[in-house]
Amino acid sequence: MSVTERYKEAWESFWEDASDEPGSVFWDAEPALTAGRHLAFFAPELAAAGLPVVDLGCGNGTQTRFLADHYPKVVGADLSAAALDRARRADPAEQADYRQLDATVKEQVVALHAELGDANVYMRGVLHQSEPGDRQPIVDAVAALIGERGRGFVVELSERARTILRDLARHPAGPPPKLAPVFDHGIAPGEVSDAAVPGYVAEAGLVVLASGELPLITTEFTADGRRIELPSRWLVVGRAGSLS
Repeated sequence: MSVTERYKEAWESFWEDASDEPGSVFWDAEPALTAGRHLAFFAPELAAAGLPVVDLGCGNGTQTRFLADHYPKVVGADLSAAALDRARRADPAEQADYRQLDATVKEQVVALHAELGDANVYMRGVLHQSEPGDRQPIVDAVAALIGERGRGFVVELSERARTILRDLARHPAGPPPKLAPVFDHGIAPGEVSDAAVPGYVAEAGLVVLASGELPLITTEFTADGRRIELPSRWLVVGRAGSLS
């Protein structure tokens, strides 16, 4: 199984057209407002903090580079070659490694696990931007990458974000400039129910170790100058047999 060509092409064209300017992508907020906040909840749950970290769905690598400041080996993995090209250009010091990965293809995931061993996985906002049939395989990929000792940190928009995104898309003046390209390229964010994500986790043979809610900070602002924040839910997941 692999992601549909339509979905893959949508992401390639999105990243080919996106600006290299920091903060130009809707969800690409500065790490202090994103991965930095998440580490406060993820890091205490790491049973084996020395494991490599995989930023699954790394995009242009903004959060990957932040993670590389905190962990000795970080790998950014993404479906899009164009996104990875941007990530490498933005990382001349080679703080992180980057791999093109279709997380729905078991053989690719198994090969990455064979290379790295058990890993801790950071995955922010991947499922809600994926097609329905790809979501369980992607969580299965998280399970395969963490193996027996790793942990996964999964962040997804909550159902309440749908209304916010819908209203932004339907605004009489059109969607905000940084959100418009997402819709223009056929990407439909905010399509996963709150109940679905724990179900995917259980089906993958994982358990939820911790969970909570945080706003997902974007780079876009409303007309009156307020930064757009989207409600999101986070989960720390791991193997039941690895719990102390």
